[in-house]
Amino acid sequence: QVQLVESGGGLVQPWGSLRLSCAASGFPFGIAAMPWYRHAPGKERDLVATISTTGSRTVFVDPAKGRFTISRDNAKNTVYLQMNSLKPDETDVYYCNARWFLHDSWGQGTQVTVSS
Repeated sequence: QVQLVESGGGLVQPWGSLRLSCAASGFPFGIAAMPWYRHAPGKERDLVATISTTGSRTVFVDPAKGRFTISRDNAKNTVYLQMNSLKPDETDVYYCNARWFLHDSWGQGTQVTVSS
């Protein structure tokens, strides 16, 4: 059974940092691309960043460029999203996604609230 469990969200002040984690199980993690998305009610789900199967290639979508880092540990079946200099408009639920062959699985999301 495929499971993606996000953690690390919470309340942070503007310009603060959070590190999100996504623990994966039930599928071949090492061959899955692992993007992170954000989603606010009433809006479309937006890609934040993605990382290739080996971690050798990463892609970031503005405005995450230069402030966020995505990484993965294939030995621990975990992907991370380090978010720095967070802004209030980045308040959202952040989701981990796994894609391999024709499979596409999602975690339950973790709430990130950026507020003073």
